[in-house]
Amino acid sequence: MGEAAETVRQARLADLRRYLAEAEGFGEEAAVLPFGTPAIDEALPWQGLPLASLHEIENAGATDEDGAAVMFLAGILARLAPARPVLWCLQRPDLHAPGLALVGLDARRLVLLRAPNEREILWAMEEGLRSRALAAVVGEVEALSTPASRRLQLAAESAGVTGFVLHRSATHAVASAAVTRWRVAALPSVPLTGEPGIGQPRWRVELLRCRGGMPAAWDVEACDAAGHVAVSAALANRPALQHIGTRGQISAAG
Repeated sequence: MGEAAETVRQARLADLRRYLAEAEGFGEEAAVLPFGTPAIDEALPWQGLPLASLHEIENAGATDEDGAAVMFLAGILARLAPARPVLWCLQRPDLHAPGLALVGLDARRLVLLRAPNEREILWAMEEGLRSRALAAVVGEVEALSTPASRRLQLAAESAGVTGFVLHRSATHAVASAAVTRWRVAALPSVPLTGEPGIGQPRWRVELLRCRGGMPAAWDVEACDAAGHVAVSAALANRPALQHIGTRGQISAAG
């Protein structure tokens, strides 16, 4: 009896996920990039990161000295297939090619566009998202208005190219057309057995906003050479609502 009830519950849950995806414009044919980490994939209505959409990723602190958000994004870009070029729009040309390679992103795939201001970056992003020759477009901005996010989302949908707005520092979230919004922070590393002074890098990954989903947070091991993060068996998946609320960022989940 219990197994039958669970089967019915799972079927209804699958129907609800399909309904929400179609309501948001994501049909069954929409491409998805799984994280390969069940705890994260199961928190997303699409069982992964929907492509041909706009996503926001921010660093948790006031500065990006630890590079956690950049490396988290690089791991996602490394796993996009086919491995077409990635347009990366920025004001400071400070990307570190050897560091990107550690998470599987070949710097030769990057087309760097240096712009004098954020307005030009947003313009370049919109143009790039309309090019099917690209795998993704990244734009580093601190301020993303609601109209600008809508234009970027429409451009991503029109050509099937995935867009990422990267905030190098934590920002006050405003209403956005982005499908997901993430925050990444560096955590103290876990010492390796028999290797004093050397530890496995770790991050706190927060899903602040997700269409059709709920905020959540995970403590994960940083991206490996294939771009995957892993939730340690000793680290539990936890809701992020309480944590977000203490920082006054509950609006990011709306």
